[in-house]
Amino acid sequence: MKSLYIAEKPSVAQEFAKALKLNTSRKDGYLETEDSIVTWCVGHLVTMSYPECYDPELKKWSLETLPFLPKEFKYEVIPGVKKQFDIVKGLLNREDVGVIYVCTDSGREGEYIYRLVDQMAQVGDKEKRRVWIDSQTEEEILRGIKEAKLLNEYDNLSASAYLRAKEDYLMGINFSRVLTLKYGWTISNFLKSSRSTVVAVGRVMTCVLGMVVKREREIRSFVKTPFYRVLAKLSLGEKEFEGEWRAVEGSRYFNSPKLYKENGFLKEEDAKELISIVSAGSPLEAQIVKIEKKNEKKNPPLLYNLAELQNECSKQFKISPDETLKAVQNLYEKKLCTYPRTDARVLSTAVSKEIYKNLNGLKNYSVVSEHAKAILEKGSYKNLAKTRYVNDKQITDHYAIIPTGQGLSVLSSLSERETKIYETICRRFLSIFYDPAVYQKVNLQVELGQENFFASFKVLKEEGYLAVAKSSFQRKKDSEEEGEELNEEFMKQLSALKKGGRLPVSDIFIKEGETTPPKRYNSGSMILAMENAGQLIEDEELRAHIKGSGIGTSATRAEILKKLVNNQYIALNKKTQIITPTQLGEMIHDVVYCSIQSLLNPELTASWEKGLSYVAEGTITEEEYMVKLEKFVSSRIEGVRNLNNQSMLRNQFEKVAVNYKK
Repeated sequence: MKSLYIAEKPSVAQEFAKALKLNTSRKDGYLETEDSIVTWCVGHLVTMSYPECYDPELKKWSLETLPFLPKEFKYEVIPGVKKQFDIVKGLLNREDVGVIYVCTDSGREGEYIYRLVDQMAQVGDKEKRRVWIDSQTEEEILRGIKEAKLLNEYDNLSASAYLRAKEDYLMGINFSRVLTLKYGWTISNFLKSSRSTVVAVGRVMTCVLGMVVKREREIRSFVKTPFYRVLAKLSLGEKEFEGEWRAVEGSRYFNSPKLYKENGFLKEEDAKELISIVSAGSPLEAQIVKIEKKNEKKNPPLLYNLAELQNECSKQFKISPDETLKAVQNLYEKKLCTYPRTDARVLSTAVSKEIYKNLNGLKNYSVVSEHAKAILEKGSYKNLAKTRYVNDKQITDHYAIIPTGQGLSVLSSLSERETKIYETICRRFLSIFYDPAVYQKVNLQVELGQENFFASFKVLKEEGYLAVAKSSFQRKKDSEEEGEELNEEFMKQLSALKKGGRLPVSDIFIKEGETTPPKRYNSGSMILAMENAGQLIEDEELRAHIKGSGIGTSATRAEILKKLVNNQYIALNKKTQIITPTQLGEMIHDVVYCSIQSLLNPELTASWEKGLSYVAEGTITEEEYMVKLEKFVSSRIEGVRNLNNQSMLRNQFEKVAVNYKK
């Protein structure tokens, strides 16, 4: 009997054939030897059928036929790939095939791709095994085949995959139809369009649109508040520096309503009054009240998951999340890095024990070879399992994205973008084997006219992981090193200061500032906000701790942004990667806000995603999830049916239009 290996795409099938050292003969749509067959899908071969396949009457959009909630879902082969489906179907059902190895991508979507094929091909009860791998290196492929579990052990994952598709299908079809029927002409009439506008709604897509519109409106309604800080110019040796006044306890302004925070005034005259108080007396000298010296450590950051890498690439290279995913997927298929569609930022214990293999490989990558050699010589990789970079509990499907140390022969064939992304992944990976960076920090507090001024200084003392973190393509700041030498001399003078000492004051002046509105999302920060259920947490360390359940998945987020751009609901600036809503996007948002408002709620959207995770874990059943989903769809359709708020919406459209007049 023969073993059949089915991959997600032809290039992956070739890698499996190569790893298995099969001397295959090439057939139409598959490879074959005496005891093995290797075939492939081309992505999805099967999809869910449109409503008109259930009943031709459903082709016409009508409120009477909603909600559309089929008891049994219909599927069909995608016409463009029917030839390959027929080949795969024939192979799966061949009598001489004894074991089927499912080698589609190791994740929810890959599982779904095969299960649909299996269902449509009506494969009987043959032995089926699931190959679950983290990279496409030869040894990982062989390990995956050797340790392949029975396919039915992944039934819960399959159930969550089917449910995710059903949920997107039911919400998309029902809500897009009901809102188009109810408000399509209201939008079109306002925009003076001759055709009814289709209101495209998606469980995740609409929620993301809501986040973009909400942020834009926060920026529009933001009122700047001016404030006035008071600074003293202090001298130490030949260098001058600034100390900032703060209304700490003991200050005549402590808790005063005149303040903006504790370090500024709401009115300029109050700042001037403070200056006149502290300027009395000659010569002007400040007394040192407190001097605090300490070393501050900065640990190497956690490894990249897809969201973090997409954010990094958006910032560094100004490329969209979709472009990053394409590039890193290519690196994965060329065996250069591990599986990209991951949410984890740590490694597994098992991988940490073999990590020297990855490091050994990187000795041959000239850009970082010196660092890889240094790590291996020092042996800092030996205790990796005891560090924060290894945590089995934080891994669901796959560990973080790291270089495999293999496939280096193809580096010359990579695009410039792929080369830079590969280097970025390698440097982040190597950073975790280095010591923290150490900064020397000095905090100074001085008193002048019974008021306190503060200054703080920081200089890099030990480079630690920063030695490897700086990319070869990053621009170095001009004369950065000279500044550090100067700082070091100045830090020595600072460190010699004592409490009670005095420093000359050459000037006391006002520095005017104003509050700033929230920042617009860029494509990278939006991916991070989606990962954290709508919260954009800027601080990387904090993000690692407050990891909530996200909106969408690492595999789908980039595609959702792309869809919003294609629908012309949002605009993505290619140079800056900044995201803004379009007029149509804001109008669609307002339609949803006035009809099915809960679709805009990131927490609710994240809770649906969490529910799918529970199904995958076996905590709740498929049936329980479907009951909740059908109830949600039915109740929202009924709610919209009874609304009569078109004129109110027209007023809202008028307000929106003001911001888009050319």
